[in-house]
Amino acid sequence: MKIVYSLMLTLGLGLMATAPLTAQDEAGSLSILHLLDSLEKAWKWQTGTVALGDNLASMNVPTGWRYLPGDQAQFILSDLWGNPPSESLGMLFPENLGPLDSASVAFNITFDELGFVKDDDAADINYDELLGNMQKETVEGNMERTRQGYEAILLVGWASSPYYDKDKKALHWAKELRFGDESQPHTLNYDVRLLGRKGVLSMNAIAGMDGLSTVKGAVPNLLNNVSFTDGNKYSDFDPKIDEVAAWTIGGLVAGKVLAKVGFFAIILKFLKPILLLVLGGGAAIWRWISGRRKEEEEPTPPTEETA
Repeated sequence: MKIVYSLMLTLGLGLMATAPLTAQDEAGSLSILHLLDSLEKAWKWQTGTVALGDNLASMNVPTGWRYLPGDQAQFILSDLWGNPPSESLGMLFPENLGPLDSASVAFNITFDELGFVKDDDAADINYDELLGNMQKETVEGNMERTRQGYEAILLVGWASSPYYDKDKKALHWAKELRFGDESQPHTLNYDVRLLGRKGVLSMNAIAGMDGLSTVKGAVPNLLNNVSFTDGNKYSDFDPKIDEVAAWTIGGLVAGKVLAKVGFFAIILKFLKPILLLVLGGGAAIWRWISGRRKEEEEPTPPTEETA
């Protein structure tokens, strides 16, 4: 847990700046370590074949990665990393890194039931022109974002130009972003979409710009290991009964910078929300850990002695 030491250093420096460490301070620091260690042990990692959604799709977890199911992923995104509440089908992390590692990257998996997306426009899109429109919309949306208490966003440009694989019905692209002022590090937002009969399976990578090569290298293997189940595939579309989406390929790329699933906290900056949680007693973390323990423990009938 590399971030634990960063936490302890930050806490220690803050305490030293105001007063010498007391026995109570040291006990508090040990409690924080215990809390984060308990959180690490609470993750229920999975490998092999996992189901996504209600028999919507399946994934063979790629070699070198591991999977956390949706309830844990939602806790990480909202409570641990400080993002707006959002739904998740699960998250992928490298096998040697986790949610508390500052160097980690992750894929968040969601499904948007927006209908059957036609791909007729894929070969005709001017992505440079599209980028300019997206940058303008991002600036215009910053007033509302800051009003809600989130940092302003600058869309710097493409980190990886949009690419559509017509055979696999897969679309992926990457944006370079900056949250906050010019002193902040730039962030990578790598979007991977798999088109299905009734909507789009999204695998959104979260990382710093230094994670671009790792994420980009993982995308082909990820797409080879994820597929819709029979009846949910793109080829299963029935024009007589299925709804056609208002979105096109260009519309998926343009999207809103803060769409339903939200833009996720940057790994490089998520120390702050965690620090606020532990300084506040870690109530959200502990509720989640103790809740999982209650689910796993078998109830014991009371006896006269225990009553």
